[in-house]
Amino acid sequence: MSDETLTLSPRHNGKIGSNYCGVTRDGFIAVAGSPKDIADGEEIVFDHVSIKARREGDVYTFSRC
Repeated sequence: MSDETLTLSPRHNGKIGSNYCGVTRDGFIAVAGSPKDIADGEEIVFDHVSIKARREGDVYTFSRC
């Protein structure tokens, strides 16, 4: 895992650079203080920190964009 990509499962968190990324519960994430619901197969871009989040089942991938 590089410092530009983070793979998480529900109830885990980490950082990309200084930006917090977390999966609070199944289908709910937060990136740099911005919480969002995320559906299976969905990708969300957090423009304010240039991080995208993608959900594939119980695997949540956060990466720089």
